[in-house]
Amino acid sequence: MFSYVPVVDSSMLGLQLTKTNEVIRNICSIKQNSNKESDKVTMNKLRLMSMFVQVVDCGSISKAADKLDVSKSVVSSALKQLEQELDTTLLKRTTRRQTLTSAGERFYLQCAEMSALAENAWLEASSSDQQPKGRLTVTAPHALMQSIVLPALAAKFKNYPQVSLNLIADDKHLDIAQEDVDLAIRIGSSKDSNLKQRKLGQFVDVLCSNAANHVDIHSSSYIAQHWQSAPIKHQFDSGDDRFDIDFPITHRANTVFDVISLIEMGCGIGLVPDFIISKHKSITAISDARPTKVNPIYVLHPYQAHVPLVVTLAIEAIEKMISERLTSS
Repeated sequence: MFSYVPVVDSSMLGLQLTKTNEVIRNICSIKQNSNKESDKVTMNKLRLMSMFVQVVDCGSISKAADKLDVSKSVVSSALKQLEQELDTTLLKRTTRRQTLTSAGERFYLQCAEMSALAENAWLEASSSDQQPKGRLTVTAPHALMQSIVLPALAAKFKNYPQVSLNLIADDKHLDIAQEDVDLAIRIGSSKDSNLKQRKLGQFVDVLCSNAANHVDIHSSSYIAQHWQSAPIKHQFDSGDDRFDIDFPITHRANTVFDVISLIEMGCGIGLVPDFIISKHKSITAISDARPTKVNPIYVLHPYQAHVPLVVTLAIEAIEKMISERLTSS
């Protein structure tokens, strides 16, 4: 039976990298534009290097074969192929022991480092969902970000220092792949079949005015959001009668909070989500206005087979906040 007894020429330890080391670098490097065939060759070389580490660590070919659950001939052939491709002897073998050559010693140290890095990467990835960690990029419309998403995520992750929130308030739909978005909260569903999506709740927009001023809806200026196009039509009830009014756009704002500010300053009337109205005492719903269509809220993410824990917890927190704060859900 072989036993590992490293024998190294100490005079060689301080020398520059030899041809063997250059070969190692070539084995470990994967060219950026490599084709499928070269990728297969690289993977095979990495497999040979891993087997070599096991032979050294186990002390014999037979023990390495047992650990790898392969035949002794497979390991022996791999070692032979490795030495042939490197054009150097890595191990001196007798019937009783195996000894690393000086080239084999240097090669082993770098192969062992490679194996350790791979093992650590595997362990870190497999244990990453035990605690939420990493950067979480979330995009949502301004109204939902400030009123729902931000408070939900802040409350959920304030005690998880390894979670880094990257919040993007934008009423436009960002490219989830290009912007590296983990979660997108949107009004309405998406036609992108590559994204996972689920409805979380719903709300309605309510036509509002300044609470302190009497409003004549027939002559009021209209404050439109960026997604509204002219002419803007609203339905109203007057006793048993129902009538429509077409409003020309007087002012326009790109966030709902700018619309609210203009309403508070008496600049006109405009739509405000129902879950925000109660937070602004200076605006009020126009009682004669008919409710607008229901706006469904969806969560979208790009993860298919496995959803990271931090993403799962974020969805749960946002959904809980929606159920608590949205009267229309």
